[in-house]
Amino acid sequence: MSIPTACTALGQIRVLDFSRVRAGPTCVRMLADFGADVIRIEPPADTDPNATMFAEDRCGGDFQNLNRNKRSMTLNLKAPEARGLVHRLVEQADVVVENWRPDVKQRLGLDYETLSAINPRIILASISGFGQTGPYVKRPAFDQIIQGMGGLMSVTGLPGQGPVRAGMAVADSSSGIYTAVGILVALIERAQSGRGQWVQTSLLHALIAMMDFQIARYLNDDEVPGQAGNSHPTSSPMGLFRARDGHLNIGVSGPGMWEKFCQVMGRPQWLEDPRFTTTELRVRHRDALDSMVQDVLSTDTVAHWVERLTGGGVPAGPVYSVPQLLEDAQVRHARVSTSVRVEGCEKPRHYVTQPVLLSRTPAQVVTGGPMLGGSTRDILAQLGCSAAEMDLWASKGVI
Repeated sequence: MSIPTACTALGQIRVLDFSRVRAGPTCVRMLADFGADVIRIEPPADTDPNATMFAEDRCGGDFQNLNRNKRSMTLNLKAPEARGLVHRLVEQADVVVENWRPDVKQRLGLDYETLSAINPRIILASISGFGQTGPYVKRPAFDQIIQGMGGLMSVTGLPGQGPVRAGMAVADSSSGIYTAVGILVALIERAQSGRGQWVQTSLLHALIAMMDFQIARYLNDDEVPGQAGNSHPTSSPMGLFRARDGHLNIGVSGPGMWEKFCQVMGRPQWLEDPRFTTTELRVRHRDALDSMVQDVLSTDTVAHWVERLTGGGVPAGPVYSVPQLLEDAQVRHARVSTSVRVEGCEKPRHYVTQPVLLSRTPAQVVTGGPMLGGSTRDILAQLGCSAAEMDLWASKGVI
C-alpha cells in the first residue's frame, strides 16, 4: 500500500532512512514533505533496547512531527538475511541516511564503498556527533553536549550567570537541515555526472556554522564573545525591555534607524548626547542608554509601543509563549501548523509545516508518522519477495 504523495518536487526520489532521534529525522522530514518516498527502516519490536528512544509513543507529538509522510519497514540488521534485503533496497534507492557511530556502518556493510558498488548512483548521507574521522570519532553525543562544546552555551544567558543551554535542539536541527541541503546538492550534481557521493555532517560542525558571526568576531578581530543576556553583543539599543504590562524586544542598528528610534520615542535630544553618537559608543554606554529607554517604555503597554515603533520603521515585537505565538495574526496567516488523522491514533495529530514556500510544488503533510513496520510487507512485495519468504523471515525475527 503506497501513501499519498505530499508533493511532486521530489516524487522520483526514494530515501532509505536508518536514522534515529532528531538530526536524521529532521533531515529526512524535509525530503518527505517535498514528496520523496521515504522508507523508515527500524528494528522489529523488542530487538533493540534503544530503538524506542523518541519513538516509544508513536502517536506523540514529537514522533509524529518528525516522521510524517514516511513509511515504516521493520528489519533486524543483525540478522544474516537482512544484508541481502538491504542491498536489494539500495539497488532501487537514491539516498541512504544514517546517524550511527562511524564504525557501525562498516560493521553492517552500509558504508559508502559497499553501497556505491551496489548502486553507483546512491547518495549516502551520514550525520555524526563529531565527524567521520578524528580523535573524537567514537564519542557519543547529544544536542546539549554539542551546545557546550560548540560554544553556544558560553554566549547564552545573562552575564556572569554561567553557561546556559538554548531552549531548543539547535545542534540536532541545524545538522539535519544542513544535511538535507547537502543531499539536494548531491542530487543536482548527480544529474550531470550520473554518480552519487558521500554527504557528511556533524552536530559539532553544524553548530559552529550556526554560531556564525560570533566565531567570525574572534577569528578576524580577536574578540572573545561572551554572554550578553537579552542584549545584542554589537548593537544598542537592541534587546529585551519591559513595558507597563509585559516584555517586548527592540532592534536598533545603524545611524538611520537610531535617528528614527529617537524620534518615535519622543527623545530627539538623545541624538545629541555624546555618549550615543555612534554604534560603538552606544554599546559602550549600553547600561545608561538601556536605563533611559526603559524609563520611557514603562509608561505604556507592549501593544502601544510595538505599534508605534514598527509604524515608525523600528523593529519591535512582543515576547510570546507558545500558545500566544500560535494565536498571532501573522502566524495564523502563515498557516504554520496543520493536522491529519493517523491510523492507530485516537485523535488527529498536529504538525509544524515547512517554512520554505514554493509557488508550484509546495510541501505538504498528507500522512502522519507511521506505525512500526506498517509498510514492511508492501515494500518487500515491491522487491519481488513472496508471502512465504516474508512469513519465514517474520518467524525468524528478521522483519
